[in-house]
Amino acid sequence: MKLIEEAGIEPTVVKYLETPPSHDGLRKLLDDAGLRPSEAIRTKEAVYKELGLATATEDELLDAMVDNPILIERPIVVTDRGTVLARPYEKVREIL
Repeated sequence: MKLIEEAGIEPTVVKYLETPPSHDGLRKLLDDAGLRPSEAIRTKEAVYKELGLATATEDELLDAMVDNPILIERPIVVTDRGTVLARPYEKVREIL
């Protein structure tokens, strides 16, 4: 957040647990960031293991992320210059 604010951008924060993305919305975010679901899923979450997602297809992972938004890696940052999964946080500089 600090990097974004220092760039003069007033961020809009979407609390994904309170307002989870739709299937199409998440697909677009990932596509815009050039990510597959397997690259944006939190594999250390208990629900990942509970659902047996280690062998899931990309489509199954996307469905699981929509149904269980806690699985979505964060933060995903969107600006006019692009979309990135800001892990590590310095990646946000690519789109500022």
